[in-house]
Amino acid sequence: ALLLRVVVSADEARRVHLSQVPESVDALIDVLKEKLQLQGDFTLQFEDPDFANALCTLSDISEIPHDRAVLHIKWKIASQFDNSDSQSLGSISSFDTASLNSPVHTSTNPSPTTSSNLRSTSVWPSPFPIPPLSHDVELKLRKANEAYEKTKIGIDVTRDIKTDILDKITQVTFDITAYPRPHEVESIAVALISKYPCLKENDGSGYEGWLTSIRNRFSYFRPKLRVAGCSEVSINSKSKGDGDMTYALKRAKRGEINHCPNHPNEHDDASLEEQRMLLVEASKKARVDDSLIRVKMDLTFSLRRREVVEEQPMVMVIQNRWPALFFKEQIVEEFFRITNKNLLGTFRAAVEKCTLKLLRLYRSRKASFGKDLEHILMKLDDETSNIIRHRQDAALRGLPIFLREEPGKLFKQCLETDPHDVAVKGVAVGVLYVLEDCAVETSSPKVQNISLIVEESVVLQDIADTPTAVAYLFGLLYALNISYPEDLKYTFDTLQSVFMEMGPKCTKRVRSLKNKLAF
Repeated sequence: ALLLRVVVSADEARRVHLSQVPESVDALIDVLKEKLQLQGDFTLQFEDPDFANALCTLSDISEIPHDRAVLHIKWKIASQFDNSDSQSLGSISSFDTASLNSPVHTSTNPSPTTSSNLRSTSVWPSPFPIPPLSHDVELKLRKANEAYEKTKIGIDVTRDIKTDILDKITQVTFDITAYPRPHEVESIAVALISKYPCLKENDGSGYEGWLTSIRNRFSYFRPKLRVAGCSEVSINSKSKGDGDMTYALKRAKRGEINHCPNHPNEHDDASLEEQRMLLVEASKKARVDDSLIRVKMDLTFSLRRREVVEEQPMVMVIQNRWPALFFKEQIVEEFFRITNKNLLGTFRAAVEKCTLKLLRLYRSRKASFGKDLEHILMKLDDETSNIIRHRQDAALRGLPIFLREEPGKLFKQCLETDPHDVAVKGVAVGVLYVLEDCAVETSSPKVQNISLIVEESVVLQDIADTPTAVAYLFGLLYALNISYPEDLKYTFDTLQSVFMEMGPKCTKRVRSLKNKLAF
């Protein structure tokens, strides 16, 4: 057992009790992120008793003092906002911010003309980095901080100081998201009084007044963005229908950072529709020009997202209007445009990391899950070749069972001579294994083809293996803005929160699994 005192910031320290020491420093960081609900990149320092409790960077888990220790979190994001007084605060791209939580994307970056309308920050920073204020306001607050250290008396906040603070915070926040969640808004207020203690209020938490002011400023700013034509806000505007007021929010809910961006500069609906038609023609050629397809897909991204998010068309309609969206390469590219994450790279790395841990969990609990899980493990034990591939296949196919969902809802199979329309009937989303005819009597049927099903239609075929198929299916749900099926919500929540490490929170059932995999 290990008892930790974790210093999150200058004003916050938390107690964390671990039943056992994690295997590595990375595993410890993952545990702390989960238990303390932290997001963003950070390193750990510990108070070394051999050097009078001086801080040392934790590079190996064995360096932690036994039984109890004091850890200090050092945030990596803070340096991006240092020494930036001369930089523009109008756009997050002015900070030249890269993805904060994703592997390097393997393809070339979008051209400046198409990327200028896209966000590049993939996670909400924790702690929130307060941007530099106007020079005169910074001077006033600096002197007020010095006086506060001696007298503990805060500054008299004038209108110009408050306006400057709220304006700068609003600009930076809306470059990350137009709809910050309540805990994210609160993190802004906490970060504000941490950087400027002289702004701390005497009552309660010390930031309730600032929290109210920040919320009100956001509410005031959104209508201005709507009037200015901001797509992400405009799609959530109220509209009248049949005499009744209808209001359906279409906010990003699964870690999307470019949910519904504005059109690129010098383009409108008409010009992008022309580009879409050229894209359709290029997609139907016998020899597809991949580079041309990618340029056109980048350029028309905003038009496509507006259709998918606002109009919510059927998949068959999207296939007719955007056939390139169902190319394997473009599923990966579209996922990156939406989330700034490498779909295949991140997912495959997570599968490699979690496979053995999942299989150990399955074996230790198989008596509780009936014959389905036991059958998967027995088939794995019978395999004598391609063991790594079969392990990964078993880990993913056993996931719905372990989460107490029906595996048959996600993974389907049929013989190659069977009519496919029967196999896909009633399937909202799923992976279809097409087996050779003679495989019925064998213990290890040979898979002839792996396909993806969306809305009772096969949308992708000839996929190499189960991890790749599941990754493509997950990417398509984002590209098509399809909600997770209710009877598979825990499985896809696990793929999102555990495998892809996306989104601010997960269900209790998935969090329990995530904690088990952390050790």
